Amino acid sequence: MNKNKIAIITDSTCDIPQDIISMYGIGVVSHYVIWDGHEYRDRIDLQPEEFYSMLKTRKNRPTTSQASEMDFFKAFKAAEEKGALQIIALTVSGALSGAHQMALNAASAMRIPVDVVDSKGPSFSLGWQTLAAARLAEAGENTKAILRQLDEIRKSLVMIVGMNSLEYLKAGGRIGGAAIWLGAHLHIRPVISINHLTGLVEPEGISRTHNHMVDFVINRFKEKLDGHRPEHIALLHGNIPEEAMNLMKRIQEEFSPAELIVNIPGPALGVNSGPGAIALCGY
Repeated sequence: MNKNKIAIITDSTCDIPQDIISMYGIGVVSHYVIWDGHEYRDRIDLQPEEFYSMLKTRKNRPTTSQASEMDFFKAFKAAEEKGALQIIALTVSGALSGAHQMALNAASAMRIPVDVVDSKGPSFSLGWQTLAAARLAEAGENTKAILRQLDEIRKSLVMIVGMNSLEYLKAGGRIGGAAIWLGAHLHIRPVISINHLTGLVEPEGISRTHNHMVDFVINRFKEKLDGHRPEHIALLHGNIPEEAMNLMKRIQEEFSPAELIVNIPGPALGVNSGPGAIALCGY
């Protein structure tokens, strides 16, 4: 626990690698994946590699269920029992999931102060803010200063996602502004962005081949950065490790970030993006 005894808690869509979560003692509240009558806790009962393997063999598609108010309350109480005097809880975009409201409800039942932050995004939009909060808390910053810094980070975040099919985004129901493509062929390769003001998905364009989609993601990421060099970049991939390694080298050469994290989106997000997806998120 940091010297200000501020606990940092997030949800399982943050996509932060487990070793980094453990390093900073970040609490994680799991969402649920429902598949063929079974309920799996995201990244606990069902790991990413296993999930993508199952996608290839199972006929039925999985669905998701958000973490409950009680799930968040248990995490908050556990942090309090470990000595936390304050909690900062960061959640996936409230415009994409009811998890944010569940965390707010749980916070209202706590005796210690709990600040609930809407990250206005999924995956590493949430992950970068969570990591920043944990690092600032460890450095001794108080809650007010941490929340102010998170606001600044959120304003500069850029996240671009390319998918091999519209199928998963459509089935997952998180399609947002990309609804303009609903009449299109499912096998177009959509590229979307996250609007960190509204927390919603926005369409960027479509590709016909995987390679073109990857180039599109990188080029649009660069454009959205508007000439700024990102210090922190996350590369997320839908279980394509060899391609991800090659992309990692390309990202290092093109952007030279101070920090580059590569990971596989967890099952609760993979339901919406599908295998072979590529995402860049940075600030």
